Amino acid sequence: MPKIRTNKTAAKRFKVTGSGRLRRRKARATHLRRKKSKRAKRELAQDVPVSDADQKRIRRILQLGKR
Repeated sequence: MPKIRTNKTAAKRFKVTGSGRLRRRKARATHLRRKKSKRAKRELAQDVPVSDADQKRIRRILQLGKR
């Protein structure tokens, strides 16, 4: 039987915190930055938690168990 492999593209996009929660980057943070205010750029630089609706799917492709 073949090995179950982690989805490497997803592993680069999501991080697991010490308590087991998933974090992600915000969208629209890299393109056309000159137009954005300093405050907007600061807020886009922060990681945010993954929504509850997506948690199960992302955990499955990252090969994480339930936590």
